[in-house]
Amino acid sequence: MQADLAKLVLRFGLGGMMILHGIGKLNGVDFIVGKLASAALPSVLAYGVYVGEIIAPLMLILGYFTRIGGWLIVVNMIFAIYLVHVDEIFALTERGVWAIELQMFFLITGLAIALLGSGRFAARPD
Repeated sequence: MQADLAKLVLRFGLGGMMILHGIGKLNGVDFIVGKLASAALPSVLAYGVYVGEIIAPLMLILGYFTRIGGWLIVVNMIFAIYLVHVDEIFALTERGVWAIELQMFFLITGLAIALLGSGRFAARPD
């Protein structure tokens, strides 16, 4: 029971924070298209941000194909770190905090959910 409740808290926490993180990108993906172009990647990949930051979080919140949603967030964050934050991997902010701590939190928590699954409190428990 406690493990299932912990999985629910983890799913809601990551899903809620990630969807709020992705809402700002609903206005367009021009910035991401530019980053993909500079990395010689196809611009159509920019729409993957909607999958990783809107659809995958909804999957977590609902508990529907949760493991897949977790993996989608992991892949999304790998792309985000590579395209936008690669120069910050070994950097600290002016306050001495790891510059990509938020991105790594999303990535690691997504990985944990992908490995743990949804638990009992889900639309489709796995």
